[in-house]
Amino acid sequence: MHAPLSASEKTAVSGGRNAPVGALRAFVTLLVIFHHTAMTYHPYAPAPKAFDAQPILWTAFPIVDPQRVGAFGILTLVNDMFFMSLMFFISGLFVADGLRAKGAGGFLKSRALRLGVPFVVAAALLAPLAYYPAWLQSGGAPSVAAFAEAWTRLPFWPAGPAWFLWVLLAFGAIVAGAYAVAPGLLDRLARLGEGAERKPARFFWGLVLVSTLAYLPLSMTTPFGHWTMIGPFTVQTARIGHYLVYFLAGIAVGAAGVGSGLTDPDGKLARRWWAWQLAPILPIVGGVATLILAFSPNPPPRPFLDVFGGVMFTLACTTLSFAALATFLRFARRTGPVGASLQANAYGMYLLHYVFTSWLAWSLLPQDWSGLAKATAVFVGATALSWLSTMALRRMPLLGRIL
Repeated sequence: MHAPLSASEKTAVSGGRNAPVGALRAFVTLLVIFHHTAMTYHPYAPAPKAFDAQPILWTAFPIVDPQRVGAFGILTLVNDMFFMSLMFFISGLFVADGLRAKGAGGFLKSRALRLGVPFVVAAALLAPLAYYPAWLQSGGAPSVAAFAEAWTRLPFWPAGPAWFLWVLLAFGAIVAGAYAVAPGLLDRLARLGEGAERKPARFFWGLVLVSTLAYLPLSMTTPFGHWTMIGPFTVQTARIGHYLVYFLAGIAVGAAGVGSGLTDPDGKLARRWWAWQLAPILPIVGGVATLILAFSPNPPPRPFLDVFGGVMFTLACTTLSFAALATFLRFARRTGPVGASLQANAYGMYLLHYVFTSWLAWSLLPQDWSGLAKATAVFVGATALSWLSTMALRRMPLLGRIL
């Protein structure tokens, strides 16, 4: 999910002005693990069916447990409104430092090692390993050969959460190319980021406007929830432009200096953290209402649902992101040993956790526990196992450089 710690990022681990950003990054990683845990016990998770039956839904629901948790419906909906966008924003924060220090070529080489290599490994090895339990639950024979044959017949190559890596690499390549042609680009973005601290509300509304303009045309012309899938390269079709906007917004804020500007722990955003907790309420209600109307017996015309729902999504995304950032800026001023370890291992945890959430959920299917008890066990187990596994892998020289 993230490149290894740069010199400026290491301040976050030791406890400095960047500490809130490092803590927020680790928190979002935990949200990812929770999200993939909750999908097993989602109240509307589809019943398992044949492995190759269309539409192929086990890519989102690898294991479906008959025990459900009603609250996971709204929690995963709210989470989906912002957590991936916030990940792109956070990932963009340190891009300007990398470009200034290494130049466009050196930056791309570094990104290829830290994002491209893990993507290949995740798509080729970790994703099939994570989805093997889905094959078993669909009635597949407990045979690696049979699974491999069925896997290679699929119309695409599911890469799991690693889709984020190739999109982030592509965004980095676009920005590096633009920087090589116009080195003054970072200075212009820095001026935009500097203005964000003085008037965070203006930056907020600018982000809402631009992300809405990037999102609506695609959301109105593609099926709801559609993913573009070309081999292992998958991405949510309607959100690709929206994610790019958040990545660029992160670069603008980071170009002005992480720990200053919008990310200043003593700045306006942090001081008014409490107000930002209220901001997401109405957009979330609007987003939920859109879904209820869309699946009602007499839904409104699709153009209305697309426009209203799209605006609610971008508003909820920005308010939730600002609320999370403001909270961590206000309260995560120092990082203890446990928090420092979580931050240092967050990237590996993102890469590995899907294997553990899938296998743990499958192993708990026979247990006569409540859905909440199972989900708690899966979340805690996947977090601990991916954390410990990353710590072990980082002791290897080459993997340590990447992770």
